[in-house]
Amino acid sequence: MDKLTVIVPAAGAGKRLGLGKNKVFAILGGVPLLVQCLRMINDTGMADKTIIAAGAAEINDINDMLAKYRELFPLLDTAVVAGGAERTDSVKNALALTGSGGFIAVHDGARPFAGKEVFERTLKAAVKYGAAIAAVPVKNTIKLIDENGFVAGTPQRSLLRAVQTPQIFKAELLHRAYGSENLRGAAVTDDASLVERLGVKVAVAEGSYENIKITTPEDLLLAEKICADRGMAMQQEIKVPQFRVGTGFDVHRLTENRKLILCGVEVPYELGLDGHSDADVAVHALMDALLGAAALGDIGRHFPDTDERFKDADSMKLLAHVIALLKERCWHVNNADVTIIAQRPKLAVFIPQMRANLAAALELGEDAVNVKATTTEKLGFTGRGEGIAAEACVSLIKI
Repeated sequence: MDKLTVIVPAAGAGKRLGLGKNKVFAILGGVPLLVQCLRMINDTGMADKTIIAAGAAEINDINDMLAKYRELFPLLDTAVVAGGAERTDSVKNALALTGSGGFIAVHDGARPFAGKEVFERTLKAAVKYGAAIAAVPVKNTIKLIDENGFVAGTPQRSLLRAVQTPQIFKAELLHRAYGSENLRGAAVTDDASLVERLGVKVAVAEGSYENIKITTPEDLLLAEKICADRGMAMQQEIKVPQFRVGTGFDVHRLTENRKLILCGVEVPYELGLDGHSDADVAVHALMDALLGAAALGDIGRHFPDTDERFKDADSMKLLAHVIALLKERCWHVNNADVTIIAQRPKLAVFIPQMRANLAAALELGEDAVNVKATTTEKLGFTGRGEGIAAEACVSLIKI
């Protein structure tokens, strides 16, 4: 059998999974996700060496994990290197520990179900052609869109493939692909793209629809089922993810001589919101939703308006305190949706910054945070410009 080194990129933040930490530590089938991936690679019997590219701050934790679960992948010679800001940085760092002979597979640390057959098919194609990737036919019609969001074309579905890992290459070819000249100006999401830049044809081997990449909480639920079906679960240690949903609502009166602060953004306006703190009504609604989902009461209980410590307090700092309370109880925010109800001022131009502020505070990607503004068509106290209201809905996850 041809010598095969497997590089496992595992330095991502995994924000979409909502753990508040690298997703390779998520528990799947009773053990960490990365361990399940290493078990799978071990069981192929094909790897001479496995190099894990981890976040620099997580190397000790990864090494502790490997030591704790060593009996689950006894055939693997493992090494851990510091990854980088981008996937290409992580792979390049791992390549420094490899030679130019044999073959190198790059396999995502969040794909624990590739299995021996997919590895064998991909390696066979790589031996024949020098470079090969695992992929499956797409099931949905794919549309190309233009910069304005309109359909620009419909590719022939039979020619389209959803690309997976492993991606396997002759070692010397992958080293050339990661050379400084070839990397310059590259904006790629897989290793095959760098090989293609060299003018090398990449063969496509049959992947598997079960070879999923675990990215979201829904993926983790599906992965638990696959784990159970394949007998990979350590039943006594399985932890089923818990989900909670919470809602929040808040109102503040508009008054003179106050700043108007919404989601941490100072909005230019002749009036501001009246309150004991900075009266950021949107963040207050969000905090109530978070506390409600975790059954921790409301903001009045945690930040009473009779306490001088919270006089003119920055609500974004209060939000950070709420997040800390959730973390103490192992809850992590999965997504958040905030609605600001105001007749005036118009808020559309400020929403991108509001969304960015909340995403940073919640430790989420912006694709998991929504902020929107609406009016009441001049009805009620908000319609008369007497105040601003806000409501929020959040979901929490505990894994």
